[in-house]
Formats: sequence, structure tokens, C-alpha cells
Amino acid sequence: MNNTSVFKRTLLSSAILLASFQVSASDAPGMIEALSDFSINDTSFMQKTGFEVGLWASGGVTGNSNGNTNAPVLFNDRVNEFNLNQLNFYIERAVDTDGDSWDIGGRMDFMYGTDARFTQASGWDSNWNDNDGYYDIAMPQLYVEVFAPIGNGITAKLGHFYTTIGNEVVTSPDNFFYSHAYTMLYAEPFTHTGALFSYDINDNFSINGGAVMGWDNMTENAGAWSFLGGGSWTSDSEASSVTVQLISGNQSDTESGNTTMYSIVATHDITDNFHYLLQHDFGTQKYSNGESDNWFGINQYFTYDINSKLSVGLRAEWFNDKGNARVSNTGANYLAASVGLNYSPLSWFKLRPEIRYDWADEDVFNSGVDNDQIAIAMDMIVTF
Repeated sequence: MNNTSVFKRTLLSSAILLASFQVSASDAPGMIEALSDFSINDTSFMQKTGFEVGLWASGGVTGNSNGNTNAPVLFNDRVNEFNLNQLNFYIERAVDTDGDSWDIGGRMDFMYGTDARFTQASGWDSNWNDNDGYYDIAMPQLYVEVFAPIGNGITAKLGHFYTTIGNEVVTSPDNFFYSHAYTMLYAEPFTHTGALFSYDINDNFSINGGAVMGWDNMTENAGAWSFLGGGSWTSDSEASSVTVQLISGNQSDTESGNTTMYSIVATHDITDNFHYLLQHDFGTQKYSNGESDNWFGINQYFTYDINSKLSVGLRAEWFNDKGNARVSNTGANYLAASVGLNYSPLSWFKLRPEIRYDWADEDVFNSGVDNDQIAIAMDMIVTF
């Protein structure tokens, strides 16, 4: 297999497993390595075993026009105070998917901060802490990964892992904006528990599929299995890609009622520095009484790399939840636009200032008083 094929297969696998177009901050030297020239991952033990450890911290401040709460925009819903959003530690052994032999790896993530309360799984880390505070703990990933040299290679992920659906992700270093889109917050799952298999058909196409226990669940409703899977395409020039992911199944093992949703993410590099992403989500939820609700969203992202340290981005979103299945007790259409910067003066330090405007056709902001709000926010990300 030539180097181009290996590189393109790596891109395909990353796209279908992460569905994200951002580069992880772990690719750059962390603070400890940058300041001391020492990296624990470069020691002989870590190199021989193939393990890698990492740590990042992210925190920021949000202020908005109502001065009360930024909800229903979550993760940075607290205003006028500093929030340590994530202190995330991980240990990982990535599987070798380029060889002709079996390989085994895995990953564990442990998170503390205000974001942890949103990414807990039922019957798992949701039971660890009974306090009602804004700071909590979570273990959003704990899985084993196996590579089988069958055909072009099958990779199996077994355990608890982040979803493959959508574009934005929980992990701060892997998003352009500090705030999140409604589709990520309400239309999609955060994590799954089960088994997921992926296979590269050729240099352009990849597929995946498996069985998971619904959305954000570990042990509750253990008999309610859902299908999770889809496919990905990358152009020969690697400037364009399309990823489609779908999940369908019952959310309860005692009551009937199917939940199905899909997400389509398309990316295109207009130039080497100018990037475009289009996302469309659609979901439907059927209840035991025969009734159902639908929701859908359309997101667009434009990002431009001014230089190696500074990028500017625009996100525009329409999210429809008129059936009030996902967001609040009041069904509404939501429109949101964000303008932000990514500034990385150091390899281990990033600032993400952002201005965001939200509007809805119902009074859903400021605890149900207003139909719009303006927010100004900024966070910082430090990788160690």
C-alpha cells in the first residue's frame, strides 16, 4: 500500500469515527514538552507499549444581553462568571491499521468541569455524584479497539465511546467555536455503549455499522438496542468529503417507541485556507401512544486560516423543534449566528473569542421572557 493510500485511509477512518473537521490539539507539543523539552509519551516505555497520555484544560466566560442565563444554549449556559468547562485526562493505545496483523488498543477519558454534567451516561457516571452543582465528573469514553486484517482491514470498537453523528463534538480542542450549535446540543446523542465496526472499501469510500444501547446510556434499558452506522466519501484530491450517519431503535426496553435520526456532513476546501462545511440533521421520535415528533437542523460553517496562528470563522444555523421534542416545553424555530476567532500564540495555548446572536419565534430565552439574545464569550484551551 503506498503512502497516499495510507494517508487517505487514515482520513476516511477519522471522518467516519469523529465526523469532525478540526485538528486535535494533541497533534502539537503540549505545555510541558514546549517548556521543558520532555514528553512522557516519548519515553522508551510509552514508545514500546504504544500508549499515549494527554491532558487539557478549557475554561471561559460568557456574558449576554439578559444577564440571567445563556440557556437554552448549553455548555456555556452560565453567565458573568468563569467556568472551568473541561479538565480532561486520557490514556490511549491507538491500533495499527496499516499492518497485516491483528492489533488491539483502546482509550479511556476522564472529565471534570461544568461540561461533564452534559456528557454523562445513564446508569454509569450519572450515578457517581448526587450533588446538584454545576461541576461534575464523567467518563465519556472507555473502550477496546481491535484491528482485524480481513480484506482491507476491519476495526472494531467495543465499549463506551463518543458518537459518530454530526460535526461538533464534546471535546473542546476539536471544535472551532466555544459555544455549540443546537443540533449538537439537542438533535444528536453524545455517547454510545456497544460495538461499532468500520471498513475501508477503497481509497475513497468507507462504511461503519454496529449495535448500541441507544443515546447516552450505559446500563439502563439494556435491552433496547439501536443500529448505528453509515458511510463516508473523500475525493481524490482530499478537498471534499461527505459523511452520513444514522441511528435507529427503541429508547426503552419496556415501552414501544422508535427514535431515528440521521446526520449528513459535507466539507469542501474552497482554497487551501478557506474551508466550508454543511450539515443537515433530521430526527423523528415515536411514542407508545402512536404520536410522534420531528426535528431538523441546517448548519453552515465558513472558516478562513489567516496564518498558522489565527483563523476566523462564521457559523449560521436553523434548528426546527416546533414539536418541542428536544429543547424545551415551548416548540420553536431557532436561528443562530456566531462569529469567532481561533488564536494560538503558542502550540499549547488557544483563545476562542466569539459573538453570537440567537433568535426564536417564541419566548424561550431569559427564562421564557425574550425571543432573542446576544452573547459575547471567550474561552482558553491549554494542552499539557
